Amino acid sequence: MKDSLLTALGLVLIIEGLLPLLMPQAWRDTFQRLIVLKDGQLRFIGLISVLGGFLLTMFSR
Repeated sequence: MKDSLLTALGLVLIIEGLLPLLMPQAWRDTFQRLIVLKDGQLRFIGLISVLGGFLLTMFSR
């Protein structure tokens, strides 16, 4: 289980690092758009992300 968790964390870091590595201006623009969102909107984005990750995890088994 520990190995799987570390592998998953490593993959998240790789995927998260691709956008600033390959397209830093688009990454910066995205964060500037996120800053102006209200807390409820950011929470909704987080909820959708968590649900999407959960569904992907469940369907990949």
